[in-house]
Amino acid sequence: MENRYKRVLLKLSGESLMGAEGFGIDAVKLQHYAEEIKNLVERGVEIAIVIGGGNIYRGLNAKENRIERVQGDYMGMLATCINGLALQSVLESYDVYTRLISAVEMRQIAEPYIRRRAIRHLEKGRVVIFVAGTGSPYFTTDSAAALRANEINADVILKGTRVDGIYDKDPLKNSDAKKYDKISFTEVIRAGLGVMDMTAFTMCQENNLPIVVFDINVKDNLQKIISGEQIGTTVSA
Repeated sequence: MENRYKRVLLKLSGESLMGAEGFGIDAVKLQHYAEEIKNLVERGVEIAIVIGGGNIYRGLNAKENRIERVQGDYMGMLATCINGLALQSVLESYDVYTRLISAVEMRQIAEPYIRRRAIRHLEKGRVVIFVAGTGSPYFTTDSAAALRANEINADVILKGTRVDGIYDKDPLKNSDAKKYDKISFTEVIRAGLGVMDMTAFTMCQENNLPIVVFDINVKDNLQKIISGEQIGTTVSA
């Protein structure tokens, strides 16, 4: 079966790891993601992953806890490292070779980010898990995904969420919400649709890097996207 994309960056939100728990890491979800990723590895797809930390701590909520914003953002970066370690461990239990790469140096648990080394890992068939965001406060993991995807010359960003694509309004609150199969960067901006934060979105637009927003919880969705099926919503030029 032919692959539509050779190298992809999979963006997983921390919230997607929670399952029905509302906090922390759901073991069933973690295994589901590992199985989906392994299927792509077996097809020869080069996979990089950026994972969020919202299931553990969100830097944007720091103000409510009287925690200074920059400090809160660093706490959020550490949360992504916890998620990355968990995903790495489960993937390796499925005999998938991985490398955990951190934007904040922590030599005992992760490699420091070096672009050429990360690309070499991908070329050797290893799954590369990027953690700690960009390593700088005020940038979301969406921005980290856009940055890393462009740096490693990914063909596409696959944004795995809990919804099956992009709608013109909230489908949970509006039964008449219209789902887009394909939409342009310009149309997303004009309609004010929250696909990614504006920093990340603009970076993808400027570099003509397509984004596919899809439901990561549906079995085989990743394989279908790689095979070229219309799953979720594709944002492109």
